[in-house]
Amino acid sequence: MARQRRQKDVSSSDIPLAHPDKSGPDPSRQTLLDLAAQRGLLDIETENRKPGKLPAGSVPLRDEQPIIGRFGEAVLWSSSLAMLHFTLDVLTQHQYAEVLSWPRVITQSLQAFGVILVFFYALHPHSVPAAYFPRIPSLLHQILFFASSVGSGCYLIHITNEYSYYAVLKQAPPLGVIWIWSVIELDLLWAVGSLLGCLAYLWLGGYSFM
Repeated sequence: MARQRRQKDVSSSDIPLAHPDKSGPDPSRQTLLDLAAQRGLLDIETENRKPGKLPAGSVPLRDEQPIIGRFGEAVLWSSSLAMLHFTLDVLTQHQYAEVLSWPRVITQSLQAFGVILVFFYALHPHSVPAAYFPRIPSLLHQILFFASSVGSGCYLIHITNEYSYYAVLKQAPPLGVIWIWSVIELDLLWAVGSLLGCLAYLWLGGYSFM
């Protein structure tokens, strides 16, 4: 039979009681930080944390994919602008006491959605470049939409005061969408400048919104 080793019973009286050493680490012994410094591991970490330099295998933040891609963002914005077109179309027909043709209104809104989707995908700035369209410089983007905002806003003011109701029914909804979208794309100063330009045209021409 195998001999069983009898374990020695240890009681609390056998364990010496003493306060922990509060004098700090023994300077004669090397710590983990000392060992890492000797092997140059801390120097590598410090070098990797310098501005403009990332550790190997890491992806810069600007190169990470956003939560919503370029096409998804274009679909969301185009849907909102198409609903705006739908609303303006209904309000314009209601203003001139026209009988609403819902199939025509819905069809025109769907057509507007398709057109807006293409232009928004191509022109709206995004961290991910467009697949088939060149990236537009920021200044050129602001100039383009500033001209679009002033042009569409002034022309909308002109047709609502000079043209017949039929022309207003046809042109007011898309012009309103272009005007609002252009203002959204602009920075604050550019947007304020475009609105001031439209107000100046309204005042100089003696027009009114009513």
